Amino acid sequence: MKKIAKSGMFTLLVTLAVPAMAQISDAQREAWMQAQQRKAAQAMRSAAATDGARAATAASAAAQDNARWMPDLGKLSATGGVIQVEGAGGGGLTPWALITGYGTRDSYGANAHYTYLATQDYTLKSYGVAVGLRDRVELSLAKQELYGSLAPLADLRITQDIVGIKVKLAGDAVYDQDRWLPQIAVGAMFKHNNGIGGLGSVTSVKQLGAASNSGIDYYVSATKILLAQSLLLNGTLRLTKANQMGLLGFGGDLNDRYQAMGEFSAAYLLNRKLALGVEYRMKPRNLAADHEKDYYDAFLAWFPSKNLSMTLAYVALGDITVYNPKRQRGVYLSLQAGF
Repeated sequence: MKKIAKSGMFTLLVTLAVPAMAQISDAQREAWMQAQQRKAAQAMRSAAATDGARAATAASAAAQDNARWMPDLGKLSATGGVIQVEGAGGGGLTPWALITGYGTRDSYGANAHYTYLATQDYTLKSYGVAVGLRDRVELSLAKQELYGSLAPLADLRITQDIVGIKVKLAGDAVYDQDRWLPQIAVGAMFKHNNGIGGLGSVTSVKQLGAASNSGIDYYVSATKILLAQSLLLNGTLRLTKANQMGLLGFGGDLNDRYQAMGEFSAAYLLNRKLALGVEYRMKPRNLAADHEKDYYDAFLAWFPSKNLSMTLAYVALGDITVYNPKRQRGVYLSLQAGF
């Protein structure tokens, strides 16, 4: 195409110049024609250079646009926390004010998790996904499955769906080292119990005395990381009606109103990849059929990279229903992959 355009331009110049060229010598005519060819070639090179610059600019803009949508992984290792058993970013038992993932305020983060908790008489599985947006908003989706392993609840099966949202209100747990103000966030967990299986005619948590099979937990969390001391501290205040996190329904024959429950966490960062900590979570007591006790655990979290973490914990859940009146203790293992 360039050759055709160059030839056409040259032909046009020659046609326009024919009357004048008839009055000059052959040598002058030849010199003039060579000069016009050089001008045409220079014009074509200039046009090509302009097109190349435009293409380079467009490619650069496209690359910048693609980079803008890639997660930046800009937060410090371990400051995304792990995934709490109800799907929120935090510790194993309680949510923290930290927003899940490693995206900064200019980016985003996300992860998927699987948690396995086994006690003497029960097994709890939890899995789901969570997304952190601009280090400000967290959205989570989790499913819990509880199974019995000892008579008379050996065939017990209960499932629950949880949708969570968390919003950071103030402070920064990492960068506000010159202030005592912690990072503060509020959140809500929308829970729906899907019923009971494996107990014959007992198919609903309402048959155990629960007032409802759905409920909402509201909470406010405050988290402070003391980098100089390698220490993380968290306190959460939760308004809840949930029995055993909602696995036995919400409200009950003993109480059917919201109660404020305290939850506390402390973790020591052994190094950039290991954190050792403890948690304590207060529980309401709404059901005559469930002498619910407070939860607590001791955990070790490992962060080999920002894309993977593993948490191992010893956990105590207290009694779970009067049908197996035994303090439930066991092991908690959680795997999390994301960015």
